[in-house]
Amino acid sequence: MMFESSQFDGAGFVSSQTADPSPASAKSRDAQPMYPVTVKQMVEAIPSSDDKSNFLIDGVTVYNVKTLGMVFDKSARVTDVSFVIDDGTGRIGCTRWVNDPQDTQEVEELTDGIYVRVHGHLRSYQGKKQIVVYAIRPVNDHNEIANHFLECIHAHCSNNKLQIQNTGSVAPASSSVSTPNNAHQAVSSSQVSQEYNLDGLGNIDKLVLDYLQLPSSLSQEKGVHRNEIAQKLKISQEKIIEAMESLESEGLVYSTIDEFHYKSTAS
Repeated sequence: MMFESSQFDGAGFVSSQTADPSPASAKSRDAQPMYPVTVKQMVEAIPSSDDKSNFLIDGVTVYNVKTLGMVFDKSARVTDVSFVIDDGTGRIGCTRWVNDPQDTQEVEELTDGIYVRVHGHLRSYQGKKQIVVYAIRPVNDHNEIANHFLECIHAHCSNNKLQIQNTGSVAPASSSVSTPNNAHQAVSSSQVSQEYNLDGLGNIDKLVLDYLQLPSSLSQEKGVHRNEIAQKLKISQEKIIEAMESLESEGLVYSTIDEFHYKSTAS
């Protein structure tokens, strides 16, 4: 399902018509459909030939995008807040402009280590793709993560089908919709729950598990030090230790070179 910008106020979204200080007006922004994408798709998007402010994804001209991932490297200034989104297929920088108290309240809820749904405008700055964010909403139900990737796959397949019907060929970037490596990395809690019962896990346990299942964590042969997890998620050492003990008892993580380094059993 495609959402228009005017629908951001629903489902917990907070939207500001002045959130984007770029030349693109709110009117032109609202006229564009909202396209579900992975970070990999955005990074690999190519400029549209008719308009440099738009990009081609799956052969479709895209202006507005919606994506979902874990927040990293939040940095707040007086006029804006920047952060990075990691959805398991890659990372992309995001900027949310702060113009009024409503915007301030929205970005104050943004912390490293949480999953958020983001709506915004995809653009390129100094050769790197980034999102100018219109709206941010924390993800409270991990089923949303799996649903987002299903929506991306559906849009990708539908557009490729149209490409074949119209031109007889598939868009060049057809593989870029790929879900996270080994599939479980960004939709970890939903997919791992098929093998393990996660109902008894607390919110901190799930955050720690999700962090351990990020590509950057899984790639570390020696595992992730619990100090790094505490620092990135901004959770006390005591809570991290409790979470590790709980996850280890459930068979979801294991210690590696010592009692401080851990890896997910799903790796």
